[in-house]
Amino acid sequence: MLLFCELAIKAVCIVLVRDFSNGYIIAEIFYWYFPDDIEMHEFKTGNSIATKLSNWALLERFFIKRHLNLAKELIHGTIHRKPGAAEALIQNIYVILTSRKIKCIKDEKIDLTDTSYQKMLPMVARSTATKAVKNNIRITEIIAEPDTVFNQQKVQTILNRHLQHRYEERLENPKRFDIKPTLGELAVRIFPSINAMENMAKLLKDKRSKISLSSSSSETSKETVPFQEIQVKQATRSDMSADLSGGSVTAVNEK
Repeated sequence: MLLFCELAIKAVCIVLVRDFSNGYIIAEIFYWYFPDDIEMHEFKTGNSIATKLSNWALLERFFIKRHLNLAKELIHGTIHRKPGAAEALIQNIYVILTSRKIKCIKDEKIDLTDTSYQKMLPMVARSTATKAVKNNIRITEIIAEPDTVFNQQKVQTILNRHLQHRYEERLENPKRFDIKPTLGELAVRIFPSINAMENMAKLLKDKRSKISLSSSSSETSKETVPFQEIQVKQATRSDMSADLSGGSVTAVNEK
């Protein structure tokens, strides 16, 4: 907590995840650097979801005004007390305000799930599908975003990740799960000899050359198709009038 040592922060931080979730301490930190842009009387110290969203909305306006790039994923995780979110956010703020580097910050993407914790546990103590959903979705997230479809998508993502982890566990410990190999896995792999591979490559090469020759010959045959010019003799007006007069005479005779 280097920032707390350098600044005379009035608020007392006992539990990092809880006390940083409402954004009040974050506002007090930025107040020391930007006193003209932060009005501390606008921020509240409650822990309700309405208070948290109100405080963080004020902070986000300040971030936009000062062009401070803080990851929304970290802000969202801090509001809803996701594991590791508050620590990563404080480290990010420290780097922005002091222009110093911290060795703790990892270059890889920050995972705000309980995956790392689950991997440390023995297989017997790891979460089930229901427990995984409960651990990775907070009730405050549902209150803040009551959209049913959106929440269903989040639940499905958690379930897919849980199934993927279970599949990886089965691959790592097949004896524990009594996984029997299939007939294809039991079959002996006999690799072809060098001569057989050379013959196969030669056959493929000949086949490709035949296909290219046939395609080129078809194109040349299309290009050499002969076209014969047809001359049409146009009838004169006298011939057309004679035909019309002859047709009228025959019609009168028929009547």
